[in-house]
Amino acid sequence: MIKQCTAAALMAATGLTGALAWAAREEHTFEVSLTVPNRPFYVIPAEPDWIHRPQQLWWDYPKATLGSLEKNFDVRHDSSAIDARLLFEPYLENGRPNEAIMLRVTFNNVELSAQPVPRQVVSREEAASGKRVALKIEPIEPAGGYRSGDYHGNVLLMFSAAAPAGETAP
Repeated sequence: MIKQCTAAALMAATGLTGALAWAAREEHTFEVSLTVPNRPFYVIPAEPDWIHRPQQLWWDYPKATLGSLEKNFDVRHDSSAIDARLLFEPYLENGRPNEAIMLRVTFNNVELSAQPVPRQVVSREEAASGKRVALKIEPIEPAGGYRSGDYHGNVLLMFSAAAPAGETAP
């Protein structure tokens, strides 16, 4: 009887350790690093899921007019104001001559242009504390009204940190 109990206990122990030997195990090791800037400067979309996708300006059928686009950006710079300009005049085109739709672009209620000299869009005080501001893209109705067609275009913005007072940009 003792032999039978001993044999049963040994078989049970062998069965349990055998089951553990078949258990799957995976390990992953990876490195994580981070650089925290000492002078933060950023102009980033508050809703990051839209910036890399084409945006639709919607046609308002009852009013026979084209809608605008408005998106928010989070901005910050702790040592100077933030400037912006357009790299090219923004417009939508359908491939037919003289049927382009020009666009008005404002950032923080400052109208931007493609002039080489950028415009201040966020003051030094606002930039130092960080702020959420609106980007607005509005169509300018052409003389003679909107013409039917499929229109496409790009809006290219460039933001820069203004040179701190008393310093000049290189």
